[in-house]
Amino acid sequence: MTTALAAAAASAPPSVRPRLRGVTAEAVFVGRSLRHSLRDGESLLMAIMLPVMLMLMFTWVFGGAIDPNGAYVDYVVPGIILTCAGFGASSTAVYVANDMRTGIIDRFRTMPLRAGAILTGHVVASLLRNLVATGIVIGVGVLVGFRPTANLVEWIAMAAMIALYILAITYLFAAIGLAAGSPEGANGYGFILLFLPYLSSAFVPIASMPDWLQPVAANLPITPIVETIRGLLMDAPLEADPWWAIGWCLVILAIAAAWGAWLFRRKAGRR
Repeated sequence: MTTALAAAAASAPPSVRPRLRGVTAEAVFVGRSLRHSLRDGESLLMAIMLPVMLMLMFTWVFGGAIDPNGAYVDYVVPGIILTCAGFGASSTAVYVANDMRTGIIDRFRTMPLRAGAILTGHVVASLLRNLVATGIVIGVGVLVGFRPTANLVEWIAMAAMIALYILAITYLFAAIGLAAGSPEGANGYGFILLFLPYLSSAFVPIASMPDWLQPVAANLPITPIVETIRGLLMDAPLEADPWWAIGWCLVILAIAAAWGAWLFRRKAGRR
């Protein structure tokens, strides 16, 4: 009898651990990414210091030539906010590419969890980091003369617009991290995207640009986003900019999420 029971137990299929339900897996990977961010203090510091230094340079070095009345700081801070979000989100590409290179993805794929939770962890952690960095940049802007006139509702709408933008570009950078062959390559590709705000109305009015460049700047996705943030902060007329800004963010988010999911299945599935 004992021998028969042992043989039956040996022939039985191994038990399968149940898949994690709800958002348990996402919460675990968000915590993992946040811990990595705290350990990588240099990247977090640079994501804050670079936009702050850029704002000080544009305000104190170039601001007098652009606007002798000293009001340029009110114009440039919304552009610096988007630049700050770009710097912070670009680190996501490096983190994702590093996960792909080290082989940790292989271990995660053997666990009973949704594969998308890995990317979601990186994206949500980046969103939280960037919102904190954005708050610091706005605070520094107030110290150097930025005087927003927004009311409470406009501040909430501005924060929601920034969060949506951060979410969209972070998913884009996560997909770039999957597509790149190495963390160094992911960093290089991300660095190229950081130049896009300079071609928009983030730092100078479009009317001051050469005639051939004005249509390009006017139709960049960054332009309605920065104009929406500027209008909310300074209580200026918004016209159709918020709808264009939300639409562009949703389009970028949808494309980046679909591209990232396809890349993850394609690249991680072959490992």
